[in-house]
Amino acid sequence: MASTPEILSVSQLNQAVSNLLERNFPLAWVSGEISNFTRAASGHWYFTLKDSAAQVRAVMFRGRAQYADFNPKEGDKVEVRALVSLYTPRGDFQLNVESIRRAGVGNLYEAFVQLKNKLAAEGLFDEERKRALPEFPKTIGIVTSPQAAALRDVLIALHRRAPHIDVILYPTAVQGEGSAEKIATAVHTASRRAECDVLLVCRGGGSMEDLWSFNAESVARAIASCSMPVIAGIGHETDFTIADFVADCRAPTPTAAAELAATPRAEWVDALFHYADALTTALRRQLDKLTQTLDWYAHRLQSPAQAIKHQQLRLSAIQSRLHYALHTPLNQSRHALLQLQERLKSQLPDTRLQKADLSQLSRRLSSAHNTHTNQLRQQLMGLASQLNLLAPQRTLERGYAILQDHAGNILRHPQHITPPQRFTLRLAEGSAEIDISSVSNQIHDS
Repeated sequence: MASTPEILSVSQLNQAVSNLLERNFPLAWVSGEISNFTRAASGHWYFTLKDSAAQVRAVMFRGRAQYADFNPKEGDKVEVRALVSLYTPRGDFQLNVESIRRAGVGNLYEAFVQLKNKLAAEGLFDEERKRALPEFPKTIGIVTSPQAAALRDVLIALHRRAPHIDVILYPTAVQGEGSAEKIATAVHTASRRAECDVLLVCRGGGSMEDLWSFNAESVARAIASCSMPVIAGIGHETDFTIADFVADCRAPTPTAAAELAATPRAEWVDALFHYADALTTALRRQLDKLTQTLDWYAHRLQSPAQAIKHQQLRLSAIQSRLHYALHTPLNQSRHALLQLQERLKSQLPDTRLQKADLSQLSRRLSSAHNTHTNQLRQQLMGLASQLNLLAPQRTLERGYAILQDHAGNILRHPQHITPPQRFTLRLAEGSAEIDISSVSNQIHDS
């Protein structure tokens, strides 16, 4: 007998399909455009997600919707992380949305994470490099848009808390094309001018795209290299940008940034009064202590006249001791010197006889020296006479002549003469050039 096929109710069929979908389609990201958006009294969101070719119903329950960072509206391009399911009472195919974000935020967030990791690796987020905020700033700089509501909030907070502080605005666009470079330029300008003690970089809340300029690397590096401490007050408390991590201090809102930068003047005044009271009490106690010490010293203090008399007696005794100490050794030394002088006189030899002998020897030596000098002078004169007689000039004056060749050599032998040749004949007075026609080796007596 053939078995009868199982017959399912509509509810069972829809539940089976729902289970099948949920098991085979895990959480996935789906992008599309919102339409028919409805926010129920229960807090649930109902809408249709569509593109140019299809659409699908979607629901986001209140427990998930309360964590969304924006309120969707008709026509918004979004990305949802959803579970594919079936609404069994009606058999409607739908998406159960776990989270929602604006379209493109996924790419932005990925870029955000990459830049954050890069700058963190370079140490730009390290607490060691961050500077303390000045306790008593005289001037506060603000980098924001002149039209921003954040500027008004900051100025109101500063005026309320510390109206004595000067404020310098470095205007810049805070969103839109090219705004990141403008923000970085404004920060560099404030750093270069060094006109303020602390710099606020702020803007009001907005979407991730609105705040994206503060995630630019150029802005982060401008803040890191700023010459004064930087407070970042960007968006709301739940908003975080790269600028927040790089800044020396992060405030949840622009108003909070102003409060961090300037302690209320009333608090400083109260603190000053407190310190003044504490100082007055401490001085009074110290004065009482010193007064008591003064009374104790006054009790021990002697009469000035008595103290002077006592010091005079001590001075007189010291003078007597000093006089004795100076003169006694001097007298002793003088007496010893006289004794030594007498002993020296008795020990000195009688040199009168030796002086007479020395005088006689000196005279004899002088006489002998003169005699010897005269003898040498006479010998020298005789030798000079002989030398004068033997001088070549004297020989020439007696009629002789000297024969020289062209090189100036004196010729002594006929063999050295080779006629015809010109020779120089040196006479007693002058010289003559001669030619010799013949030479004879015979010696003639005069």
